[in-house]
Amino acid sequence: MDTIAEVIQFSMAPVFLLTAIGGILGVLAGRLTRIVDRARELEDRIDATPGGIKADAGSHGQLILLVRRARITNVAISLCVLAALLVSVAIVALFIGAYFQDLPVLPIALTFAGALTALIAALLCFLREVYLATASLRITVK
Repeated sequence: MDTIAEVIQFSMAPVFLLTAIGGILGVLAGRLTRIVDRARELEDRIDATPGGIKADAGSHGQLILLVRRARITNVAISLCVLAALLVSVAIVALFIGAYFQDLPVLPIALTFAGALTALIAALLCFLREVYLATASLRITVK
């Protein structure tokens, strides 16, 4: 019984990490939704313009930027999901190791390190997407 209590204590930090990853996924999904909505709006504008893409080159350029942002956000979402899966595997490995009274320390450590690496990469993708979004702002002061 003491071993199970210790494993539950060890698994609490990864559970908080899962909660944080869930929050990041919510933010990323919201950004992707706005990107897709804006892209659809621009596609409709291009389709409605006589001459299409050639006549509305500004919208076409914005659409290309939105595609890049969507791809980067998609990669960030994938990396966050991978991180969450790896954290979950580490938690399960803790419980299985406790059941067999032999904690596989190296595999758990490598799995958790992989999760953190995936999370770092996801956050870097998120930072890149935010940079692209703010670089394309056109704010005019009167």
